[in-house]
Amino acid sequence: MSTDELTLKKIIAISGQPGLFKYVSQSRNGIIVESLSDQKRMNASASAKVSSLGDIAIYTETGEVALKEVFKTIRDRVKDGGAIIDPKSSNEELKGFLGEVLPDYDHERVYASDIKKMLIWFNLLNTHDLLNLIDIEEEKAPEVDAVKEEKTE
Repeated sequence: MSTDELTLKKIIAISGQPGLFKYVSQSRNGIIVESLSDQKRMNASASAKVSSLGDIAIYTETGEVALKEVFKTIRDRVKDGGAIIDPKSSNEELKGFLGEVLPDYDHERVYASDIKKMLIWFNLLNTHDLLNLIDIEEEKAPEVDAVKEEKTE
């Protein structure tokens, strides 16, 4: 899968559908998406709850942290030889893991099911070698800021 034009904003989760999808194009009744797991395309209706990974954040005691920041921390932990826990682990183990990765996460608003889903998504992105999308977005961000500064000067 080419990552030339692919960003985290184009990787989406659809409520009621397992896994993650790549946005392909707009359709008359919604959007056309491609499953990351089996590359099958389908139409996601306009009434489906669709969330872009680039827009998802985790609640903390002081606000929110973008999902990509949490993924970066997990990725760095794995690179340094740390392990990622199985998404099927107990609720206490899942919460303990997130506590190590994001110590100030909001224990009341972030549920074990959210952590499980996040780990499944991380593993899926890792399996398809798409974790580099986090870095691609950050490389593009300074360019956009530089263009904005030039226009205001």
